[in-house]
Amino acid sequence: MVSTEIIIQAFLLTLFAGLSTGIGSALAFFAKKTNTKFLSVSLGFSAGVMIYVSMVEIFSKAQDSLVGVYGQKLGNWYTIFGFFGGIFLIAIIDKLIPEFENPHEIHKIEDVEKEVEYAKKNKLLKMGVLSAIAIAIHNFPEGLATFTAAITDPKLGIAIAVAIAIHNIPEGIAVSIPLYYATGSKKKAFWYSFLSGLAEPVGAIIGFAILMPYLNDTIFGLLFASVAGIMVFISLDELLPTAREYGEPHSAIYGLIAGMIVMAVSLILFM
Repeated sequence: MVSTEIIIQAFLLTLFAGLSTGIGSALAFFAKKTNTKFLSVSLGFSAGVMIYVSMVEIFSKAQDSLVGVYGQKLGNWYTIFGFFGGIFLIAIIDKLIPEFENPHEIHKIEDVEKEVEYAKKNKLLKMGVLSAIAIAIHNFPEGLATFTAAITDPKLGIAIAVAIAIHNIPEGIAVSIPLYYATGSKKKAFWYSFLSGLAEPVGAIIGFAILMPYLNDTIFGLLFASVAGIMVFISLDELLPTAREYGEPHSAIYGLIAGMIVMAVSLILFM
């Protein structure tokens, strides 16, 4: 039985990861220019953490759990099924969001004036609102992933929460820039961005309510395998391409390697 203290800690980590979209929103308002190198390194670092911990730690924990229940061969098949099931789930969610509204389209602070030149305010308003909705949809499974990891291993949950928080910062920029120039209100743009991140703790609550009463080695193994798949897809489809599009491809790879090194060392020293 999971203790109340661990559940609260897991929820707070998920809340922190989700609401970091507000950091991106604040950066869009108070920075005069996008620090592309910093963003590239940060996003690459986040991808490195998520890929390494998914393939080395989370996947292996799922495998151990399922093999323990179903034996070597069938347990491995179930692990693979869960892993690619997670990938297909997040890929379908991503596919259902039209490219124009996709929050992972690149937005820079200095691009705002260009957007205002050719876009009417109602178009910018629509873009910002739809971006907020799209981010909320994306954040739902991410919240479940963070929460599940934190319940199973609080230290692992912290690493994942930090990685997802970094990944959410550009999403905050994607929401707040068009909304601010459509409404003229920094406050309104910030709150839309901030609230879109609430989908992560909401995902955690719903996942906990549905799955926790039935949690056993099979459910845990399939869920953890799916979480690994979701995070690998996010890293390869969103984080690394976004980091490279910010114009610093080498910085993104350096960040990726640094994230893997930090995660590898922390797994040995602290877990």
